[in-house]
Amino acid sequence: MADVWFDTCEVTCPNCGHVQVEEMPGQLSELKCKGCGEVMHTPKGECCVFCVYGNVPCPDAQIAGSCSCGSEGA
Repeated sequence: MADVWFDTCEVTCPNCGHVQVEEMPGQLSELKCKGCGEVMHTPKGECCVFCVYGNVPCPDAQIAGSCSCGSEGA
C-alpha cells in the first residue's frame, strides 16, 4: 500500500507530447489531448490512460499497489 496518494496526474500525449494535469477519479479508458485534440486510448491489455501515459498510476492501481501495465511508481 502506498504512503502517498495522488489525485492528479500529468498525462503526456503520445501524439504531440503535450502535458496536461488531470484529476483522477478512477480508471479512465480514453482522454482527449488539450494540445492537439487527439484522443488517447488505453492500449489493449493495459490498465488505463493514467497508468500508460501518466506520471503516476490511477487510484485503483495506487490502492492495489500494482496495475496491469506495470508503470506503478513511475
